[in-house]
Amino acid sequence: MEDNQAVINPKRAKNSPELGPVAVMAATEPDLSTLCCLLNLNPETHRKLFISRLYIHEKAYSNTSLVGPMIGAPYAAMLLETIIALGARKIIFLGWCGAISNKVKIGDIVLPTSAVIDEGTSRHYNADIAASVPSEEIVGQTRQRLQEDELDFHQGVIWSTDAVYRETREKVEYFQNKNVLAVEMETSCLFTVATFRQVELGAILVVSDELSTYQWQPGFKDNHFKQARMKACRLVKELCQTL
Repeated sequence: MEDNQAVINPKRAKNSPELGPVAVMAATEPDLSTLCCLLNLNPETHRKLFISRLYIHEKAYSNTSLVGPMIGAPYAAMLLETIIALGARKIIFLGWCGAISNKVKIGDIVLPTSAVIDEGTSRHYNADIAASVPSEEIVGQTRQRLQEDELDFHQGVIWSTDAVYRETREKVEYFQNKNVLAVEMETSCLFTVATFRQVELGAILVVSDELSTYQWQPGFKDNHFKQARMKACRLVKELCQTL
């Protein structure tokens, strides 16, 4: 046995469901609930997956599953590893982020094309990279759908960190100078794990707050943010139908 082979590996248990190829990972409870409605999933019928919920459609979207909520890279990696072991091969992650660039505002949609690794989990999958990348196929389809739906969006680099309360002015300035758009906690790790497991994964982020002025500006109750969340959820539904 090779020294770097894991002792514990994700696998499908005897009574575990067999998922279709398309899966959605919703980071937040509100988006999880919205997607349940949009994908015609019964919110009362789900399987417990760690401390999250796994929904499997019985009819119209039989190839699509939905899991969430989640927070942080280690836990997101556990969920991703598990749904891959259960059959997921094309995954969409929907999350929220904080604006770093002064061009990015609350209620904007961000399409990450790479993610700076400032979380600890990715290093256990690939210690030699500073940034991870999504599936070109899913990014391309998401970009095309955003353009066809005439939705404004930003595309580019985001920053993933473990320490939400250590997003210092020095770090924000540093990443602004690197043309980073936004910050969140899971995306770089999800890209890394997906690449390691040779599956396709892309992300869609909605801007919930701003750090670009070095003073935190929350926008969780902002109407632009609420409207953008709904647009992003509808976009995810459309992607599920085409992936």
